[in-house]
Amino acid sequence: MKPFNNNRGRKRDLHNINNNIRSLEVRVILDDGEQLGVMTTKDAIELAQNRSMDLVEIAPNNTPPVCKIINYGKFKYQEQKKKNEAKKKQKVMETKEVKIRPGTGDHDYDVKLRNAKKFIGEGNRVKFSLRFKGREMEHSRLGIDMLLRLKKDLIEIIRVEMEPKIEGRQAFLVVAPK
Repeated sequence: MKPFNNNRGRKRDLHNINNNIRSLEVRVILDDGEQLGVMTTKDAIELAQNRSMDLVEIAPNNTPPVCKIINYGKFKYQEQKKKNEAKKKQKVMETKEVKIRPGTGDHDYDVKLRNAKKFIGEGNRVKFSLRFKGREMEHSRLGIDMLLRLKKDLIEIIRVEMEPKIEGRQAFLVVAPK
């Protein structure tokens, strides 16, 4: 019979604390940044407990490992806060699709171009897809010319990620903001 495992589903802490530190000697830093130097792990844990705090292994790969005497709960909270802030600042680039046809008129072309400029201005990637129907495939050059015209009209504000190419009955052009 398997022994009862109470840690199922729980995430393992990233830092070793107190008695989980395996090194015999550690370099100790106080929570205000003052360095106490190298001492035995046992002495460092006692010092932390006298201050009602925890000994947390910050840099386990150093020789000797660097440990900090801090309130571990507060430390974890601040780490999570930093992670959330970094996540907020991260911009996810979406891909917007603009569909056109080989026979798209000038006014409709201008509307599609304006929408593409708006998407690029918002920091999104734009995929132009041009679908050929029926016998339009015989004149696929007209579709490629349409995509090249779009590329030429947007060249100041874009970088081309994928040049115009035909796949089956569709042609594609993918651009992103500069």
